[in-house]
Amino acid sequence: MPKVSIIMGARNCEKTIQKCIDSIFAQTFTDWEFIICDDASEDGTGQFLENFQKVHSEKIIVLHNKERQFLAYSLNKCLRIARGTYIARMDADDISLPERLEKQVNFLDTHPEYAVVGTAMIPFDESGTKQPRYMITRPQNTDLLLRAPFAHATIMMRKEAYDALDGYTVCKRTERGQDHDLWFRFYAAGFKGYNLPEALYLVLEDAQAMKRRTFRSRVYAVQTKIIGYRLLHYPVYRYIFALKPLVAAIVPPGIMRSYHRAKDKQSKKKV
Repeated sequence: MPKVSIIMGARNCEKTIQKCIDSIFAQTFTDWEFIICDDASEDGTGQFLENFQKVHSEKIIVLHNKERQFLAYSLNKCLRIARGTYIARMDADDISLPERLEKQVNFLDTHPEYAVVGTAMIPFDESGTKQPRYMITRPQNTDLLLRAPFAHATIMMRKEAYDALDGYTVCKRTERGQDHDLWFRFYAAGFKGYNLPEALYLVLEDAQAMKRRTFRSRVYAVQTKIIGYRLLHYPVYRYIFALKPLVAAIVPPGIMRSYHRAKDKQSKKKV
């Protein structure tokens, strides 16, 4: 029984998945299993994973969706067979730094009052790495008004908490933004989380990542926020914050980049 189960959805990522998996095998903490669900990839991702599993069958478990189902479905599929006490997330185009799992396991082992621990992360693209992005150390449910309280791909959560939440919500509005839906339900259930003030994860934010933020996905994000606000009993006057995804869709990219840089600086001050 591994201490940690790492769960990941993968789709059309044959160019990045090798470095992603290599970063897990380079972890200083080694008591883990890696469960990867190929979401009906149209490139060589599925075959790469099959070949990799044959060599590392004691560590890697590969699942397949016959048709594209999106991330929430794929992660639930991984969760159903996960054996670890703790569940760590990973994305197929990102990289975990070597001490990531060790430091998160140590934190959860010594802080039973917290159900999840995330980390700061370092964005990167074709031109190299950017400034680290810090999260609020002890986020509260009101922090969901402005941003996600945890960087989803960096988290490690207790399996019992995932089970209590029944995993991820699978529906049209959570084809993207499944993490925001999770966090509303997380806080409504009375759980608490923490973010380590150290960047232990590299997240790819290239042009393709920006293209995936469609207007439709932003409309769904507004729906998720309204549902979440009701769940957490936010006062009606705060519902104006639910429109933030739509505002982001019409603001020029340069202004949005300046906004995110300022927001990252503000978060760093709160660490």
